Amino acid sequence: MEKSLSVQYDPKRPVSLLKTLGILRRGLGDPTIRLSATEAWLAFATPLGDASLHLHKPSTSSPAALQAWGPGAQWALESAPNLLGALDDWSDFDQGIKEGRFPQIVARTRLEHPDAVLPTTGRIFEHAAGAILEQRVTGIEANHAWRWIIRHLGHRAPGPVPEGLMIFPEPHRLASMKRWDWQKARVEAQRANTMGRLVQVAHSLQWWAGQPIDQVKPAAMPPGTLAAALASVPGIGPWTIAETLQRSHGAGDFISVGDYHLADFVGQVLTGKRISDSQMLELLAPYAPHRQRVVRMLMLSGQKKQSFGPRYAPLDHRRR
Repeated sequence: MEKSLSVQYDPKRPVSLLKTLGILRRGLGDPTIRLSATEAWLAFATPLGDASLHLHKPSTSSPAALQAWGPGAQWALESAPNLLGALDDWSDFDQGIKEGRFPQIVARTRLEHPDAVLPTTGRIFEHAAGAILEQRVTGIEANHAWRWIIRHLGHRAPGPVPEGLMIFPEPHRLASMKRWDWQKARVEAQRANTMGRLVQVAHSLQWWAGQPIDQVKPAAMPPGTLAAALASVPGIGPWTIAETLQRSHGAGDFISVGDYHLADFVGQVLTGKRISDSQMLELLAPYAPHRQRVVRMLMLSGQKKQSFGPRYAPLDHRRR
């Protein structure tokens, strides 16, 4: 059996695996992650090679038992605390709650969900690729494309992992995809072309780019620098950048501007009416640098977006 490394980590605050790591899962069938209330399996690339990471956390207040396999096992263990919010500081936000700086629904939800934190993975290319697949399509379509690409171009995670746990493919593997491969994945030309441009700059976006391996930390590239680099790629805009940084850097102030539902949801919860993206940004401006934390609390509040009109139907790209 392949050798593993293991440690324990105590976040010293409540942390829910589901509420914290759920943002990393792209649909219930995501091949890169298995997640429940008490344990998580994750498979990913590191600067030292592939790694599988198992987190066992019996309760939100208990320490986490961490075990990793593969050439990147040591790296995975050293960065695992960041998945549980080690780099995510809520102290100023919580002080603002005490001082009444946030809406009542946000304050109440924070008190009800103190175990929700923002994870940092450092996996910039992987999250940017996932966000591109989600551009302008339904979740069903995006999740199908994500699974298809991983199952056809990815590879098995190291160690005694759950059946089907896999590593997201390297940039050069995505670069090998032909037009008919994208069609099988139900990805039309526009998203496929954007993915191709992302692949071309993938190395410069990796958090270890240009640095000695033994000196690299998983959030080494500042979010502002990374946002500018991503914005230089045609086809990548504010929504894709925010969706990437929320996962790679636990970015507490990046809002998914351009989301099909978000502005309406935020407007309905905070004002009782639907609003535009620009109105949402104006509404959330007083809460910087915690705008994403505010949105996170609204999503956990139990409020639902009111539905209007027909649902967006999946498209068939096989003949495009």
